[in-house]
Amino acid sequence: MLGVPVRGLIVIGVLGVAGVMYAVNGGKPMDSGDKSAEICKVTVTADILNVRSGPGDMQPIVSTMPRDAVTDAQARVENGYRMLSDRRWVSQSFVALTSDSTCK
Repeated sequence: MLGVPVRGLIVIGVLGVAGVMYAVNGGKPMDSGDKSAEICKVTVTADILNVRSGPGDMQPIVSTMPRDAVTDAQARVENGYRMLSDRRWVSQSFVALTSDSTCK
């Protein structure tokens, strides 16, 4: 095809698409969304907080946390429960976001 190898055209096309995607995203890599920079930590406000396996008061208790304990959390909230990690949920009513948290 006009003396240009097909492999060369494919490489040029892929690089062109990647360049357009980079430019459209404001010069940042595509996976560098705000969530990666989001800080989400909570402080326990109850005397003893039950950590449950799912977002509900009927879910089994997997552990407990004492008052004033600080732990990493996720921005995800369902049914009034905040996700700490996989299969670890706490009632939103008994935790407070730390001052350096950027999640809601």
